Amino acid sequence: MIRIEMNRVGGDYGFEARDANGHVIGTDTSPESGGQNFGVRPMQMLLMALGGCSGIDVVMILKKQRQELLGFKMDISGERESGKEPSLWKQVHVVFELQGNIDPAKAERACELSMEKYCSVAETLRRAGAEITWEVRITE
Repeated sequence: MIRIEMNRVGGDYGFEARDANGHVIGTDTSPESGGQNFGVRPMQMLLMALGGCSGIDVVMILKKQRQELLGFKMDISGERESGKEPSLWKQVHVVFELQGNIDPAKAERACELSMEKYCSVAETLRRAGAEITWEVRITE
């Protein structure tokens, strides 16, 4: 069982989340909602989790394919439902920016496997109704 400890530490809505290994992330709401910008908004953290999950997958797959990955960046954008509570992600787009001597077909396949098969966060978002699109860009 996974356990996360949440402690309110910054104003009314600022929390620190701590995992069993002692890693800490700050969360808060926007100043417009009474927050103090203490940390990441929880819904933004879902997009960060998508990037972390998929990024790990892609690197593992490219290593198995013996591709020379010198740099890796992701740009993740999303649009939430409007006028609903709760307001879920309805559209998410991921741009994988890979740098190195990488076969484009292998890069596409690695990203596809992550987004369509292995990434648990992507599947969680999809089951909640989000449409996830992605693209791959390679530079040497």
